[in-house]
Amino acid sequence: MRTGKKRVDKALKLQRISNKFTGFTLIELIIVIIIIGVLAAIAAPRFLSQTYTAQQNSTNNLASALAAASAINYAQRSANSSQGTAITNCNLISGLINNGNGLPTGYTITSTAISAGASVNCTLNGTGGTSATFIGLGIS
Repeated sequence: MRTGKKRVDKALKLQRISNKFTGFTLIELIIVIIIIGVLAAIAAPRFLSQTYTAQQNSTNNLASALAAASAINYAQRSANSSQGTAITNCNLISGLINNGNGLPTGYTITSTAISAGASVNCTLNGTGGTSATFIGLGIS
C-alpha cells in the first residue's frame, strides 16, 4: 500500500508543477506588444502615403479625361458648329464628361477665361488637397 501512496503523491506533485508553468509571463507579453508597436510605427506612414498617392493619381486621371474631352469637343465644333459645346471658360469643360453631369463630388476647376481658338492651362483641384493641370481649348 505504501508504494501506491508514493505513486499518488508523485503524480500530484507533477500535476502541481505542470499547472504552475502554464501561460505567458508578463515580460513576454510586454516584449510582444513592443514588437507590434514598432511594426505599426514602420507600416502606418507607408499606408498613409499610399492614400495621398491614390488621390493624386485619381486627380491626374480626371484631368486627362478633361483634356481629351476638350480636344474632342474642339474637333467636333470645328467640323460642325451645331455640334459640341461652346467653351469660353475652363469650368465649362466639366460639362463635357460624365454624360454631361460634370465633375465627381470633391473636385473643382479654377475658373479661367478661354478665348476662341486659344488653349489655356486649366487647374483641377481634387480631394485631399491634390491638383492637376490640363489644356482647355476655347471655341465659340
